[in-house]
Parts: sequence; C-alpha cells; structure tokens
Amino acid sequence: MDWQTPEDTVPSAFISEANARSLIGKPPVTGAWREGDPEGIRQFLSIGALPLERGGELPVVRVAFETFGTLNPSGTNAVLIVHALTGDSHLIGDPGPGHPTGGWWGGIVGPGKAVDTEKWFVVAPNMLGGCQGTTGPASYAPDGREWGSRFPFITIRDQVATQLALTEALGIRKWAAVIGGSMGGMQSLEWAISNPDRLERVAVLAAPAISNADQIALNSVQLEAIRMDPLFAGGDYYDAEEGPHQGLALARRMALLNYRSPTELNDRFERSWQSGISPLGGGGRYAVESYLDYHGNKFTRRFDANSYIALVQAMSSHDVGRGRGGTVDALRRATATALVLGIDSDRLFPVADQRRIAAHLPANLDGTEPVVISSPFGHDGFLIEDALVGDHLRRLLES
Repeated sequence: MDWQTPEDTVPSAFISEANARSLIGKPPVTGAWREGDPEGIRQFLSIGALPLERGGELPVVRVAFETFGTLNPSGTNAVLIVHALTGDSHLIGDPGPGHPTGGWWGGIVGPGKAVDTEKWFVVAPNMLGGCQGTTGPASYAPDGREWGSRFPFITIRDQVATQLALTEALGIRKWAAVIGGSMGGMQSLEWAISNPDRLERVAVLAAPAISNADQIALNSVQLEAIRMDPLFAGGDYYDAEEGPHQGLALARRMALLNYRSPTELNDRFERSWQSGISPLGGGGRYAVESYLDYHGNKFTRRFDANSYIALVQAMSSHDVGRGRGGTVDALRRATATALVLGIDSDRLFPVADQRRIAAHLPANLDGTEPVVISSPFGHDGFLIEDALVGDHLRRLLES
C-alpha cells in the first residue's frame, strides 16, 4: 500500500523525481478497502436494510466509522463530522496499515484544537457509497459478489439516512453539532433540514443548497472519463487483472482544477518546466501537468472508480428543496444554530451559494450573511486554512 498524505490538505507543490518513483508499478484494480485488509482504527456497525429515496432498498448496509474522544454520561457532547467526496472516516491520525492516507483534518480536530477531543466525542463515518469500509459498489452483495454495476443510485438524503441509522445504533439522541465541508457540507445541511430535532448546531462549509447546472456539467465530464476507459467494463472489473485507472486518474485531474484557484496554480507553477526537457515540441512537460498527472495516478491507489461514480451522482442529486416547496421553504425548516462559511477563491461552490443558504437559515450565527474567508487555495481552503476555519468552528461550538 502506498501510504500518503492527502494532497487536498496541503498547498500545491512541484513533483520531485522521488515523488514520481513512488508511483512506479501498475495501480490495483481498485483502491477500495476490501474484506481481509487491515482494519486500522475503523469500527463497523451493520444498520440492516436501507430504503432508498428513489425506491427499492439496499438489503444490508454496514457503516465504517472512527471515534475520537469520550462520550460524556449525559450523551450531550457528540459531534458528527462528515467528509467530502474523496475523504473517508480517517479524520485524524497517521497513515498506516488499513489507512492509505493520514487524517484529512488533523489541524482542526484533536486535543486542544478547534474541535477539542478532550471536550467533544467526535464520530466520523465513511459515507454510503464510499470505498473505505462502508457499503459501496466494491462491497460484497448478499450473493457474495461485488455490487459493481448493480449498486443502486443513491442520493445525499440516502447518505444522511445512513448516518441517522448509525446515530440510533450508537445511542446518540442528539448531536451537539454536525459539521461538513463540500459534499459533507451538503450532508450537514440536509441533516439540519430533515432532522432538526436531532442536532443543536450545524456547520456548512464551502457547500451549496442545490447543485446547479454548471456543477452538474463539471461532474458529468468526470464520470464520462471513467466510463470511456475500456477497462471500466460497464462497472464490472473487479475480477480483471487491471482496472480503469486511466479513466479514474483523468477524472481526478479534472476535479483538481475545480478544487484549487487559478491564482494558486499560476503563482505556484507559472510556466515552469518539469525538467530540462522543453515542452515546446521537445517532449518535455510543464510542471503543472506533472502535478496533475502525479495526483491523478496517486488517487487510483486509494479509490474505486465505481464509488467515484456513485458519489459524484449523489452530489449532482443534491437539492434541499426537492419535494419541500423549494429551497427557501426547505432552509426555513432548520432550527440548529448555524455556521455558513464560504471561500472567496472557490470556483466550484462560489460564495453566492453560501449567501443563498445564510439568507434563509433562521438561526445563522451571522444573521443573513455567511462568513467568507480569504484564501488563495480555492475550494480546498476549508481543508487547508486550519486557523481561519478553526476560529469559526470554535465560535459555533461555544455558541
């Protein structure tokens, strides 16, 4: 296993020869966690059958999760943190057996940090459809084969329903806070609207109330990159010698362009070459090209192509107003004290999306406006700007 530090949590950087050598060799068919792999510090709970929003059900669902801190006797200090598209339950801690990456929010969560695990009991689940222990396309169906192409279409609401079932199984009556960024922010907002009596506070970081046409378009080309890989085999590739890693790597490269800002990429790489070989017809490469290739290839070693499709489709399904009279009426259902945070350089979910949420949440900390932090890192600023984001999370948790 290629143990890594998640690239989303650090600024962009040049790719060294040592970096490149670390990825020599064919990627696995899937980077998913599989039965028999080391469990690491994961815990598992079966929540039984899960009815799905669009009809039908998953007959058996298992949730992988990690916990940090101690639940107090009254059960009032529990905090749910839900991850973004390519995250997982490994919120804090080192990489190692069972955990291909280090914790993705180690600067925010831990003893004495913004989400202080000496005070709060933190639960971090891997979301439904994921590939790091929770039921997803790479998991075994009841017939003993991977779900693969048979895995049903899931939505953000199905993922929150899974987290609610986990909440019940853990015996947690009410979350002190539900916190999420990006796709996790979609889920935290859905929590506040669909289960207002089950949480006191909510943090929606760099996320919208609805996935708009532009965002769906960006998602669609990523999925097509995977499906066009001949080794995708319609989603049933788990018994093959080689998986659709080229298509998955290309999808990841496309996504990275949305996660980082033009300013950061321009300032970091300019027009520099990766080596002394000219990219002007000489066969060389620009440094930014090598950056995208490296992280695309690295991604295939810790993720699953089918899972990527399932999760991106769930993101595109996001619409808190569906069946609720529209976005405004839906947002007004929420009662939790809310932190809505945007990033001024975010080109994936720009600040206008957070303004729309803040304008209609009844208990927003900052009235009808979101908090807007200034960062050169674009959408990934919520993962990188520990001090800026942490100060506002403290403010929420102390409210």
